[in-house]
Amino acid sequence: MSKSFERYQKRKLISSYFSVILSIGLVLFLLGILGLLVLNTKKLGDHFKEQITVSVFLKDTAKPVEIDQLQKSLAMAAYTKEAVFVSKEEAAEQHSEDIGENFIEFLGYNPLKNSIDVTLKADFVSPEQMEEIAKNINTKTYVHEVSYDKPLISLLNNNVKRIGFWILVASGVFTFIAVLLINSSIRLSIYSKRFIIKTMQMVGATKKFIRLPFIWTNIKLGMLGALIALIALGGVLFYIDTTFPELHLFNDTLSLAIVFSGVFILGILISLVSTFFATQRFLNLRTDELYY
Repeated sequence: MSKSFERYQKRKLISSYFSVILSIGLVLFLLGILGLLVLNTKKLGDHFKEQITVSVFLKDTAKPVEIDQLQKSLAMAAYTKEAVFVSKEEAAEQHSEDIGENFIEFLGYNPLKNSIDVTLKADFVSPEQMEEIAKNINTKTYVHEVSYDKPLISLLNNNVKRIGFWILVASGVFTFIAVLLINSSIRLSIYSKRFIIKTMQMVGATKKFIRLPFIWTNIKLGMLGALIALIALGGVLFYIDTTFPELHLFNDTLSLAIVFSGVFILGILISLVSTFFATQRFLNLRTDELYY
């Protein structure tokens, strides 16, 4: 009978530990994802900004030397990530593929112009700076027009700022919720041992002596939960990096180190603080209050 009761108690203890580890792991995983979003908001915004192209259309009278000089000067400019010359023939071929028919045969001539497609660095993708860049390029006598999507620039900049703000707000809220959830799980785990705590106290054990085993046990549970969260986080990062290699997530080792170490330390700290206050609460209760 006693052996079966011991087995029951052991299974109950393991189940209690497992629920604590799982709750810590899940919450820390969500916090890790939010931490990565916070640190990579600018990188994601920069990635989308650098997809915008400024098309510099050239006059038919533009000489090859002038075109070559303009392309080189644009490529060397501080605001340029890449400058690619697109001939009117290449543009016509691409346009025909897009619309599904050869429009040159229908029109009898190629109305398109030679152009240089300029991809800007993210720091220069703003309405004011792009307007200034377009104005400077337009001073060339052989430039017909500088074209880019002005409404998209304004929309993109506003959305990047808005998304960054709401990610910070969500991170703060989820951090608070995470602390509450982990604290509740640990308190429930200690609640089941409240009679043991009071018995030890009644036979003369000091508060520190009673507290230490609980703190050390829950720190180990916090570390295990953090490790589970980090493994899951690593899997998600690998999937995203494989799907979107242009983001170069694994190249930013500093951000990854901050998030991974932050998740691990947070798992330990929350477990430590929650266990301290939970045990302190039951240590301060009177015997008759343990039943409520």
